Amino acid sequence: MRPNTRKNIIYSLVLLLLVLVVYTWRNREKSPEITLEEAAQTGKVTLSGQTMGTTYTVTYLDIENRDFKKSIDSLLVVFNQSLSTYIPDSELSRFNQGDSLNFQLPFLPQVLKASKDVYQKTEGAFDPTVGPLVNVWGFGPGGPQLKDSVDIQNMLRMVGFDKIDFDAKQLRKKVPGVYLDFSAIAKGQGVDVVARFLSSKGLSDYLVEIGGELVARGVNEKGELWKVGVNRPEEESNASELYSIIALNNKGMATSGNYRNFYVQDSIKISHTIDPKTGYPVRHNLLSATVLANDCMTADAYATAMMVMGTERAIALSEGIKEIEVFLIYSNPDGSYGTYASESLKPYLSFVQE
Repeated sequence: MRPNTRKNIIYSLVLLLLVLVVYTWRNREKSPEITLEEAAQTGKVTLSGQTMGTTYTVTYLDIENRDFKKSIDSLLVVFNQSLSTYIPDSELSRFNQGDSLNFQLPFLPQVLKASKDVYQKTEGAFDPTVGPLVNVWGFGPGGPQLKDSVDIQNMLRMVGFDKIDFDAKQLRKKVPGVYLDFSAIAKGQGVDVVARFLSSKGLSDYLVEIGGELVARGVNEKGELWKVGVNRPEEESNASELYSIIALNNKGMATSGNYRNFYVQDSIKISHTIDPKTGYPVRHNLLSATVLANDCMTADAYATAMMVMGTERAIALSEGIKEIEVFLIYSNPDGSYGTYASESLKPYLSFVQE
């Protein structure tokens, strides 16, 4: 064998060896990332269904790929049997039809306690006893009922959370005719109920959504905070038209607005948000209130209260309550949008370019 030929063979072998070493080293560095990513992807489970007259979506990361849909559906059926005003024999319906109720399920005491707290802190802006007025204005189970003969001032005598009394075992009416409606907080509570169920199964990364109200825990399959959108406050916009995006850092989130749920009567827009103090639909420039809290039930209640209060009072409330963060969208006199966001929320908030 010639010296040059031998030299070329040795050189080729050395070069091949170097290539193999580099290839092995690079794959050794990358392999853990690939394994984690693949594990996250195979462990992502998304479930959906219907509840409370709307839809739900639950997404979670579970390396076992367990399917909890039947359990979640069953849990929500029991939840509705407690709090629905549309089910004639629910706990809440039986209380509204009578004078008292002995609790059988845990959900009603939970929502009563939370409602009382928010009622007091918002000076009555959040009030589940506004139910009769909600019904009269056409946003309850019976449809529109408003007639010229309806005496709003007389109905206000039955409105006020101080007109009921409850303890750990029983709920009672202090004034006959009091009617409770938890539609402004029930979806948020339902989200929390499902979230607690998922946590009880050992899951730490999930996103639960019912009718637009959410709870996020941990991270998504990319290892990032769960990101959710806030819709443009326009009646003709669809669910995909976003105004902003919020990254949820282990928070519950709820959005309330007057730009969709309304009807027009005698050329006047009738909003579904009823002021418990006046008995009439609100009229102000606040279009959308998004609230973040440690749980969705609290966020849901405060979002409703802020839509009653209006922009200025909502901002003042948010600055005085440490356990919530808010993002408000309001209309300016020239028709443009204005926004307000809590300082602690701003790092997690981004705006969608038109």
